[in-house]
Amino acid sequence: MTVAEPHTRGSGYEFFNVDESAFIEAAVDTLIPSDSTGPGAKELGVATYVDRQMAGGYGKGDRQYLEGPFGEGTPEQGYQLPMTPSEVIRAGIADVRAYVQKSHKSTFEGLSAKDRAEVMADLESNKIELPTVPTATFFGLLLQLTIEGYFADPMYGGNKDAAAWKMIGFPGADAMYADKIEPFRNKPYKAEPKGIQDLI
Repeated sequence: MTVAEPHTRGSGYEFFNVDESAFIEAAVDTLIPSDSTGPGAKELGVATYVDRQMAGGYGKGDRQYLEGPFGEGTPEQGYQLPMTPSEVIRAGIADVRAYVQKSHKSTFEGLSAKDRAEVMADLESNKIELPTVPTATFFGLLLQLTIEGYFADPMYGGNKDAAAWKMIGFPGADAMYADKIEPFRNKPYKAEPKGIQDLI
């Protein structure tokens, strides 16, 4: 199986090609959809966060031990693959796209929200066996990156306008609260969230 090469940086994504970015946008939107509680992951730019992580040192496995042996490990032993996170994500996307094409005669992003949710639920429960990467590893990494991007500092590409922080009442990176502890004890502390770039 050949894996598509990423497009140039001019496309808005540094790592994902057009098909992969369409999948990621639909996947994060499925994992954290917009509802009455707050905005969805797609609205908050989580796909951009995931893309930047895959294009950077984390995605390239800069701090991972990637030498063998690679046996079947226990969950407590952590990541046990010869692939970097970006290779896992790219291969997993290709596997899921092939599965959806075969089973639904469609692309993942072309499915209804209900059908996308069913595919994600089947990935989470290991009902779909991916041929290239372990299903649990791919789904776990995708979910982890989605949650990270939703709540990360906006400078990393997700959590646009600190909307997730506003939704949960988190004041952000402005962590100097010593003077507020006593006056706000057992009272809500309302503050406009500040990201790292707001403090520079």
